[in-house]
Amino acid sequence: MDAHALTIRNDLATARENSWDRLASPGTWWSAAERLAIADEARRATQCRMCRARKEALSPYTIDGEHDGNGDLPEFIVEVIHRIRTDSGRLRKAWFDEVMESGLTDTQYVEIVGIISTIAGLDTFDHAIGLPQRKLPAAKPGEPTRHRPRAAHKTIAWVATLADDDIAEEDPNPYPDFEPVNVHRAMSLVPEEVAGFFELDQALYLPQAAIRDLDNEYRALTHSQIELIATRVAALNQCYY
Repeated sequence: MDAHALTIRNDLATARENSWDRLASPGTWWSAAERLAIADEARRATQCRMCRARKEALSPYTIDGEHDGNGDLPEFIVEVIHRIRTDSGRLRKAWFDEVMESGLTDTQYVEIVGIISTIAGLDTFDHAIGLPQRKLPAAKPGEPTRHRPRAAHKTIAWVATLADDDIAEEDPNPYPDFEPVNVHRAMSLVPEEVAGFFELDQALYLPQAAIRDLDNEYRALTHSQIELIATRVAALNQCYY
């Protein structure tokens, strides 16, 4: 496929560039340099020999060793990145509890999930249309905001989440243009990760209102075709949701 012959919709092109900019900017709990190191490690995970062995094993918890990391991050953080990127369908609560005991905070964990989800979406799109993997941008200066929503609490997930009614005036709005359901609330402990990721998600997939508007088609693929593909990918990825 000649990627240069394709026209990318304006909203999708904008969402992609905004996502790259966010990856290179200070986040809520990680600096810009750390966010880019996490994104780089997420890319490395797809070629990691131990991750491949774990993926092929009946249980990933029977395989020990070291990840093929770049050495920029502590090993316990590399473990989190690689497991989420390559075998998230078999994560279990005991593993998560060990991660929390290793020194990682729940807010840092959630931001890692957001970074991995973003870089996976960006890279997969480029691969699908025949573009080479984009070089990670340079880190921007600045400090993380380190803002934790006060009303976040554990309800639907291993980590605390933020319901629509829990958002305080000082909190960034994680749901700027849609009514949240559980999949949106999953990363709401770090509101800016929700808003940022779903800007890209809605451009790649469908705006929230369009998902349930079955009387109109908004893409070259129909609702049924989109959901057929999504269902197959979800099954391959062992997606609980």
